[in-house]
Amino acid sequence: MWETAGLAFVGFAGGLVIAGGAVAFIISLGIIPRYAGITRTADKVRLYEDCSMLGAVLGNLLYLYGNFGGGLPLGRPGLVVFGIFSGIFLGSWIIALGEVVNVFSVLIRRLRLTRGLGLIILAIAVGKTLGSLIFFWKGWWT
Repeated sequence: MWETAGLAFVGFAGGLVIAGGAVAFIISLGIIPRYAGITRTADKVRLYEDCSMLGAVLGNLLYLYGNFGGGLPLGRPGLVVFGIFSGIFLGSWIIALGEVVNVFSVLIRRLRLTRGLGLIILAIAVGKTLGSLIFFWKGWWT
């Protein structure tokens, strides 16, 4: 019993360190303040950072409970909600990281794009969404 509790504590603490490092990396890149600037909600940056840390902690707990507790009893609706939030996070991370390192500005300059940038970004998002839906619909994860 004590060995299991000790291992659970060490695993949770290790997960917190990794999750905290990932969130600190996201914050240090300036992604959260950038989103706050784009959405004109700069006065809520602290709330966004707190939510990022809360998401890291809850994600850690869900990972531990889901893998070692026999699964989460949330069913398909829980899987859909989790998939949507994971997709939003991953898509936001990719777009924001691309913006931070100026990938799009270099690409636009090289390809001499002057119009249609919004459509290109929309096509990337739709492609990622359709790819994910096909992946799960076909059952390719097993």
